[in-house]
Amino acid sequence: MTPLHFRSATAIAAAIRSGEITARAALEHFLDRVDQHNGPLNAVIYQDREGARARADAADAARAAGQELGPLHGVPMTIKESYQLPGSPTTYGIPAMKDNVTQRTAVAISRLQAAGANIFGKTNVPIRLADFQSYNDIYGTTHNPWDLSRTPGGSSGGSAAALAAGLTSLEMGSDIGGSIRNPAHFCGVFGHKGTWNLVPPRGHSLDESVSPSDISVVGPLARSADDLELAMMLVAGDDDADWRGFSDQLPGLDGPLSDLTIGIWASDPICPTSAAVGARLQAVADALGRAGATIDEHSRPDFSAAHSYETFNGLLSSAMAARSSDEDFKRAQTRLATLSPDDQSPLAKQLRWQTMTLRDWSRLNEARNRIRWAWHRYFGEVDFLITPVMPVTAFPHDHGREGSRVIDIDGQAWPYFNQTFWAGLAGVAYLPATVFPAGLATDGLPVGLQIIGPAYSDLRTIGLAQRLEAMGFGFTPPPAYSA
Repeated sequence: MTPLHFRSATAIAAAIRSGEITARAALEHFLDRVDQHNGPLNAVIYQDREGARARADAADAARAAGQELGPLHGVPMTIKESYQLPGSPTTYGIPAMKDNVTQRTAVAISRLQAAGANIFGKTNVPIRLADFQSYNDIYGTTHNPWDLSRTPGGSSGGSAAALAAGLTSLEMGSDIGGSIRNPAHFCGVFGHKGTWNLVPPRGHSLDESVSPSDISVVGPLARSADDLELAMMLVAGDDDADWRGFSDQLPGLDGPLSDLTIGIWASDPICPTSAAVGARLQAVADALGRAGATIDEHSRPDFSAAHSYETFNGLLSSAMAARSSDEDFKRAQTRLATLSPDDQSPLAKQLRWQTMTLRDWSRLNEARNRIRWAWHRYFGEVDFLITPVMPVTAFPHDHGREGSRVIDIDGQAWPYFNQTFWAGLAGVAYLPATVFPAGLATDGLPVGLQIIGPAYSDLRTIGLAQRLEAMGFGFTPPPAYSA
């Protein structure tokens, strides 16, 4: 039988409902796992043990009285540090914010709590949620449970590491440049970046802001695709101030695989895929083909990859700059003023994007919406597109200066942030993307792939991940944590 700490959240909820285990016993089991394994991993960086115990006891009392708290009745889980939760720190890993203790609950988190989830802790992030690694001067470095010398990814790195090591049953992360998808890939778990603003992000912030950030979404990570589906059904839907006529009845995936045409985008000159990752993508494509799906490795949306990536980088830089302090923004303006207007270096482009006018942003937004229409036409012919999430498996920790970092792809050095290319395909166009474990690479590390679908096809991309999980492409515990 699967140990409790590696069961899905839906299975744990069923065990609590049936009386196989109490909510208090389930909580204590995960707290014991944290005590046993979190030290070297450093994934869980805040805990509310006594509050969680009181909530678990209340869940058990409610069950004894015949009351149902919801589909996650008594299920222990953790959330990314960047969510607001009363009495807990929300710092984004920024040292100046280390004393920022929030007093409200993020919308997505309140919906999970209303479904019965018992949130007992928070997980680590990189500074400003802006790296493929999860380390900062407040909480330190989180390590990958498959190899402690390697990154678990970022910015939801603590989330993915805690799930893979069996320290929690379910997680909520966030994603603007792959921050759910990259850690899911590196740690061998499932993750879902939803259609933009399908899940209200209010409360995923350092302050009281209520505006959704461009590109950025909040969403779940899990050890099963069923958990992604449940979590999305619980947290999706309009926020209180939204139009009451909006319908969030999302279509699911029906019918056999033989009805589907699935595109494959295996590599690209902007960010080539390593042989190890490419081999797992080919294995998935072959398996889907044997199951009857039509595999299309040649058609693409009608835009150039370079144009999509440039548009994504501009809008991403603008969105990230909106989070910066007034001092940092002024420094960027001052630095840009020293450069020639003809300078087309990466630094000059970055500074222009970070400080652009509304006029220039609107032009980029027009380019983005033309890309969205190209995707719309593409998905008139193809049901899904499967691509890499990152070009390589989890790489060794590298805390050097950002400008000096590179990524090694089969022996060749590539710019570190070129890795956002694959995440940016779905991100810039507001599309859903579900990551599923595609098996282990030749180096023994997990590979995740992303399923991209048209806007609001979230339950369909998750549905394909469920089919693939049933075919054997699912979570495997890291050897050191499998007991």
